[in-house]
Amino acid sequence: MSTRVKGRPELYTAYAQDMAFLNTRSKQVGVLVVVIAAAVLPLTVSDDLLKILGTGLVLAIGAIGLNLLTGFAGQVSLGHAFFVAVGAYTASAIAGDPDGRAMGLGITFVPAWIIGAGLVAALAGAVVAPLATRLRGLYLAVVTLGLVIIGGYAFTEWKDLSGGAQVGRDAPKPVVLGADLTIDGAYTQEQKLYWLFLVVLVICAIFARNIARSKIGRAFAAVRDRDVAAGVMGVELSKYKLIAFVLSSFYAGVCGSLLFVANGHFGPERFSGGHGLLLSVQFIAMILIGGVATVSGSIMGALLIALLPRIASELPSFLPFITTAANEHPNIFEIEVATYGLLIIVFLLFEPRGLFGIWHRVRTYWKSFPFSY
Repeated sequence: MSTRVKGRPELYTAYAQDMAFLNTRSKQVGVLVVVIAAAVLPLTVSDDLLKILGTGLVLAIGAIGLNLLTGFAGQVSLGHAFFVAVGAYTASAIAGDPDGRAMGLGITFVPAWIIGAGLVAALAGAVVAPLATRLRGLYLAVVTLGLVIIGGYAFTEWKDLSGGAQVGRDAPKPVVLGADLTIDGAYTQEQKLYWLFLVVLVICAIFARNIARSKIGRAFAAVRDRDVAAGVMGVELSKYKLIAFVLSSFYAGVCGSLLFVANGHFGPERFSGGHGLLLSVQFIAMILIGGVATVSGSIMGALLIALLPRIASELPSFLPFITTAANEHPNIFEIEVATYGLLIIVFLLFEPRGLFGIWHRVRTYWKSFPFSY
């Protein structure tokens, strides 16, 4: 027997149907169309743009993880870059270095080093969580920021793992069914990597959406909205804060395992000092711009942040006082960094729900048309 009232598409008489993964026909069709369009996209765009979009898909995985911690559970973290770095180096160590310059196990099976990177990063999150869960707000943000500083120094000095600041190490090469995805064949390297990133993102997004609508997700919301009241009602604060950190770290590790695959090489300087802080700020910008406590908003925000360098590179033709030279000011690199802060301010002031809020506003308008206000 259907639990949906005829003529009232969003009125349900059963809680299970209201909490369904895709509880309306429009959501089911919309998600299917978006996934198909994303899968076909590599056949229609240039490889240079596809590489940027592929990076955006990987960043979206990390943004979803941070949104689980900050958006759903209300725990502010500025140390997301540290867990991304743990995932990146774990994946590289599992996959191995073909030249033997850095430690590695030589396991080229993609799921092995992706899952391994996520698990090691989750373990790091579990170690940090008991200390971090004693704090909240600004104090928690400062403590997690310290992870970036400590981690940057540790990775730089651990040369057997990172290859050192001057050399770095090669990113893991994805091999699926014996085929190296970094070698051009019937499809280009960028196309094959994009499809790999898309598959992993879809899996991670489905998992996160199910977490959000489960008992764990409801406990996260209670901790976020009023942790004292949640504790009085029987929600184990330390337990669910630990779960939030572990889940967020797992997603960050998966993100790190894929983030530098397209580039093929990375060094510890990408995660240390100002670079590490900037990466953490980028993830914060993704969830604020895309939409706090939304999976789809995390994806939209990540894609926008990934496209910012491409957008900034087009500015000199419109604004002649901006230069592309790194030693001249103002240059597109400075404009790109400043844009993160500007976008955060604009969205917090005028649309706190981010890009998801804009989409929700448009969708509501057309659903209620012609009686829209």
